[in-house]
Amino acid sequence: MKDDILNAIETRLGLSRRSFMQFCAAMAGTMGLPSGAEAEIAKAIASPKRPPVIWLHFQECTGCTESLLRADHPTLDKLILEIISLDYHESLFAAAGHQAEAARKASMAANKGKYILVVEGAIPVKDGGIYCKIGGQTALDMVKECAADAAAVVAIGSCASWGGMPSTSPNPTGSTGVNEIIKDKPVVTIPGCPPNPYNLLSTVVHFLTFGKLPDLDEKGRPKFAYGRIVHENCERRAHFDAGRFAQEFGDEGHRKGFCLYKLGCKGPETYANCPSILFGDVGSGSWPVGTGHPCIGCTEQGIGFQKPIHALAEPKYVVPPVSYPRITEDQGQGMTTGSAALIAGVAGLAAGAGLALGRNLGKSDDQSSGKE
Repeated sequence: MKDDILNAIETRLGLSRRSFMQFCAAMAGTMGLPSGAEAEIAKAIASPKRPPVIWLHFQECTGCTESLLRADHPTLDKLILEIISLDYHESLFAAAGHQAEAARKASMAANKGKYILVVEGAIPVKDGGIYCKIGGQTALDMVKECAADAAAVVAIGSCASWGGMPSTSPNPTGSTGVNEIIKDKPVVTIPGCPPNPYNLLSTVVHFLTFGKLPDLDEKGRPKFAYGRIVHENCERRAHFDAGRFAQEFGDEGHRKGFCLYKLGCKGPETYANCPSILFGDVGSGSWPVGTGHPCIGCTEQGIGFQKPIHALAEPKYVVPPVSYPRITEDQGQGMTTGSAALIAGVAGLAAGAGLALGRNLGKSDDQSSGKE
């Protein structure tokens, strides 16, 4: 990149050239892009034109926003002030009431067909959607209005992706995901409770860089983040393969970090990159399995919030064998005199039988050659 662009980056973002390029390389690596893509990402982020983002809140706990607040590469202030233009966000807004809604409508009008719509939380549709309203407008009507002129729609968190916890039976408000309401354009789903903020950031950066959404699976999830099951990259995978399982919380196997499959870990049937990029930028152990609790499958519809936490998972394609060889043998008292004598006797018989067999074979060879 040209020196003047890098100088502008240092001034605008407060990042050194090395840190900035490391950030771009990390984004490219997270999305599984080929070598050289980091340069394209750098050019896109270096552009003074920041993509406008409208972030809606519906039936949720704000955990997705809390996860975003803990992002460190870049920090939240750099993200919303220098990389994107966060034009509407109820939790982070300085404005309130009519001013907040006026800002949303103004951004939508000024950036028609250019803004990114991010939806956090499930949307109730029963009884016309009266169970969730913002500024006198139902969540159902608001998401339709905002999605109409959006360049891209992103559902962040399991609630927005497929209904999440609010949609569990009996689902009295008819909670549902964004993709069940918006049908005229693709909806990127980034499930998780909460999802990793870098999955959202990488999706936005991909759209900013290439003008299109990343490759999605059949559920609308970015393949770079949800292309493999949790179990594949889990730090306890070696214990699973060797047959070392924790049988109950606090037992010896649990304290030693053995596999949590028998405690109900849903890693073998859940697609997510949690063990690969972790959470909170605090190093190892910063995700459920790392802290000793089974994965609950929060990114998978029909598993998270619906399947009992400690029920055994149904592995997608990595199935434990029926039995395992013993890893170690228990230490005993050693061989007794009687058992040693018995083994010696058996060995002697075997040696004698072998010697006799050898002699008989020799006689047979001599007879077949005509020797007496």
